[in-house]
Amino acid sequence: MRRSRFTAYVTSLLLAAGLALTGAMTAQASQLAVTGGYVALGDSYSSGVGAGSYIGSSGSCDRSTKAYPYLWAAAHSPSTFDFTACSGARTGDVLASQLGPLTSATSLVSISIGGNDAGFADVMTTCVLQSDSSCLTRIATAKAYVDSTLPAQLDKVYSAISAKAPAAHVVVLGYPRFYKLGTTCLGLSATKRTAINGAADYLDAALAKRAADHGFTFGDVRTTFTGHEICSGSSWLHSLNLLSITESYHPTAAGQSGGYLPVFAGVA
Repeated sequence: MRRSRFTAYVTSLLLAAGLALTGAMTAQASQLAVTGGYVALGDSYSSGVGAGSYIGSSGSCDRSTKAYPYLWAAAHSPSTFDFTACSGARTGDVLASQLGPLTSATSLVSISIGGNDAGFADVMTTCVLQSDSSCLTRIATAKAYVDSTLPAQLDKVYSAISAKAPAAHVVVLGYPRFYKLGTTCLGLSATKRTAINGAADYLDAALAKRAADHGFTFGDVRTTFTGHEICSGSSWLHSLNLLSITESYHPTAAGQSGGYLPVFAGVA
């Protein structure tokens, strides 16, 4: 009995020490992100298109004060915060106009990129306006691009980030699935919705692999958006919006704060 109690006591001490060490390491990493500079790169999913409250000086980039980078910076007060993500950005745009703020003092970088390179807008336009077969054909073309061309484009961006900010912790954010399946939903057919979700998974898998190969962290938002897809009754994504086409199929303010922010905060 005494031996069992002693073993349990030692086990509890070791467990407590392990938890304390983990907590200290997490706090240290969080403190590093706060004391260093944070740079938010990427496309409309990072700039906050669809969330409203756009910063006037950001012009057509539509950077929002309700976007996850702005919310994270407001909560953690990094020593510097540069928000260069821009609506419509492709990998080439990141290289050409978003990397300026990166320095050796940058400790945290976030980025979502690749959707526009793969033809996201054209895929959605085709699937909304044309037949099931046309939608599936356009998605197949996008997947072929993700296989053949996108990895090299991502490599250029990721390598440039590492070169300019070698000490930074880089978080690559993915894209959500757009539709809740298995429920009655007006608009696109089940065939189209299934294919579009599959395309999002395909792109996320490619992004996750490239991120891992560069030693970056991948933030998978599909988990937080589950139950909040279009057709869910509690959607965090805009469906087709004829009054504001650019906001269509983008996260709402709730999607930024409830879908993207927790994932980013959990790994930043």
